[in-house]
Amino acid sequence: MRVSRFEWGGAVPTAKRIRLWHLQAGGTVPNVDVATIGREVREGGDEAVIALTVRFGPAGAEPAPLAVERDSADAALAGLDPALRESLELAAANIRAVAEAQLEADSAEVRLPQGQTVTVGSVPVSAAGIYAPGGRAIYPSSVLMCAIPARVAGVERVALASPPGPEGGLHPIVLAAAALSEVDEIFAMGGAQAIFALAYGTETVAPVDVIAGPGNAWVQEAKREVQGLVGIDSYAGPSELMVIAGHDADPEWIALDLCAQAEHGDESPLLVAAVEERVIDEIEAAVLDAARSRPSVGDAPLATVQVPDAEAAIALANAFAPEHLELVEEDAALLADRVAAAGCVFVGRTGATAFGDYVAGSNHVLPTGGAGRFSGPLGPGTFRRRISVVEIPPEAAAKLAPHVDTIARAEGFPVHGESAIIRSPR
Repeated sequence: MRVSRFEWGGAVPTAKRIRLWHLQAGGTVPNVDVATIGREVREGGDEAVIALTVRFGPAGAEPAPLAVERDSADAALAGLDPALRESLELAAANIRAVAEAQLEADSAEVRLPQGQTVTVGSVPVSAAGIYAPGGRAIYPSSVLMCAIPARVAGVERVALASPPGPEGGLHPIVLAAAALSEVDEIFAMGGAQAIFALAYGTETVAPVDVIAGPGNAWVQEAKREVQGLVGIDSYAGPSELMVIAGHDADPEWIALDLCAQAEHGDESPLLVAAVEERVIDEIEAAVLDAARSRPSVGDAPLATVQVPDAEAAIALANAFAPEHLELVEEDAALLADRVAAAGCVFVGRTGATAFGDYVAGSNHVLPTGGAGRFSGPLGPGTFRRRISVVEIPPEAAAKLAPHVDTIARAEGFPVHGESAIIRSPR
């Protein structure tokens, strides 16, 4: 773990310095031209996707068919360890409950003074593509986090793509999560080629309307490339955690939270803010000690900042806009009300980010890189598109048409005005 301490210099300047330091301290840029991958998938279809999956997959992996039978997911679920199944079902139930709650205020009808009615609502996209990282590791939680909100949103066809393991297939736990999430189609493909296959379509893979899910730098670059042809949830960078630690915060607990986040890789930015220097000293020592004895913890950069008061800590959080924010303070609930920019806020001593990663019911697909300033967690809205229905009765047309004509002519579109005027009673 790489630790650096920053001096307080005001929230926004400090946040910018920390972000710049993290960018300089780590991060990798794909050394493969994802546009080339896209061209190969577009021109080569299934054969290209399979070849690319083998090329960029685990060493020694064998080519495998893209399509995985849905029955295999049901079988995997039936054969799952009972304790693990119970945990996945609990996570699925909580995620579904939270996703369904977001649909309660999905439309609004507005009657305007001129007599027209504008109804704004949303409808699901026809098809959604879910990407779950895989290969050497497995992420059933990402399957649940993305596929369940898509299903709750009312998407007709949900397709899952995940990289095959060394044996060429998907892990049974990933398949079980797909069954729990009611996924319709499953494809053993990963990396940038999977994103392009979902966007462009191949002989086996039908194109989708929206692609969502976390992934490595190649996956994110591919999502950026196809955005516009399809919708995407976000352009996600390395996972992040900021902790605001109070005077009675347990340094060992916080150290484990930070080390857990560092399991995501060497580029995950970590940040601790505290009023007392003693607290920072104890957390830094505990983090270094915990990381030494845990091989799964990456060499992630940790920045620590001593702030003058809790208000300054919140100002720093709002400027930094972390993906995850833990408030380990006596007045955590009050502080939470003042957080304006973060992907997900965990309140109190027992609110570890790990709960949100798996079973709390919140979604772990969150904005990174400061995107919490303008976006939020993945949810049903990711897979729905807003649509307006406008009703203009004759009396409304009479009142509105002259205004249309005036504006349209000013813009150089006189026929727009004519099409409105002709509907106005003479």
